[in-house]
Amino acid sequence: MTTRMNEYVNRDRGMMFIPFITAGDPDNEVTIELALMLQSIGANALELGIPYSDPLADGPVIQSASKRALSHGETLSEAMSLVKTMRQKGLNIPVIIFTYANVLSQFGLEAFFKKAEADEIDGLLIPDLPYEESRALAESCRKRDISLISLVAPTTSERRLRLICRDAQGFIYCVSSLGVTGVRKTFHPDVFSFLKRVRQVSDLPIAVGFGISSSEQVDQLEDYADGFIVGSAIVSEIGQRSNQLSDPLQRPAAINEIRQKLCQCLLAPIS
Repeated sequence: MTTRMNEYVNRDRGMMFIPFITAGDPDNEVTIELALMLQSIGANALELGIPYSDPLADGPVIQSASKRALSHGETLSEAMSLVKTMRQKGLNIPVIIFTYANVLSQFGLEAFFKKAEADEIDGLLIPDLPYEESRALAESCRKRDISLISLVAPTTSERRLRLICRDAQGFIYCVSSLGVTGVRKTFHPDVFSFLKRVRQVSDLPIAVGFGISSSEQVDQLEDYADGFIVGSAIVSEIGQRSNQLSDPLQRPAAINEIRQKLCQCLLAPIS
């Protein structure tokens, strides 16, 4: 586990807040400013999504964000370079690159690791890479002090859950529902028993994602998990203000609106 990951993603810091944003949505300057804003309101880590034309795990909100970013040619290399600028501007929290196997394969593993080191990137999450096919990559990540984040779901078998949790790095990403990402108002009742199963087989912090959009949901998770991941709810707010965010004169007010909305709707339990 990287030094930053160890410092910022642990149970002693209370309920972790891990936001997701899409790199380059609506442009690179906005992505940098959003990352700094999210840190300022208490984010423990940042998932930086790499726009992709066929994002199988993403719902319509994040798919639209990818389209906006791809429309001006956002790439994996360009997105990773943003992290270095974020660091120069004061971002201290871990940054986890969220991308798909095909994107990483085309870029090249050695090129990725070299750039990740140069840009001070702490983690990697690949939702379409099965555990069984990730062992070589996991070892490479471990040698380079990058955490390969593992996902588990309510449908994960007991045997497979134990294997994944045994080899997991950083924290365990627990998917709260089946299907793609997207805002949901309630949790399926089986989620809580699932989280208990994960707790029994892993000593790592547990963070829950897919569908979280309210402080009430965060409050429900507090006795079962160590953190929560928010993607679509944030990306939706960005999408609604895409034009204002793209205008340097209107951008500060738009970012402040997003800040206020997140603090009001999501962060009451951890403030």
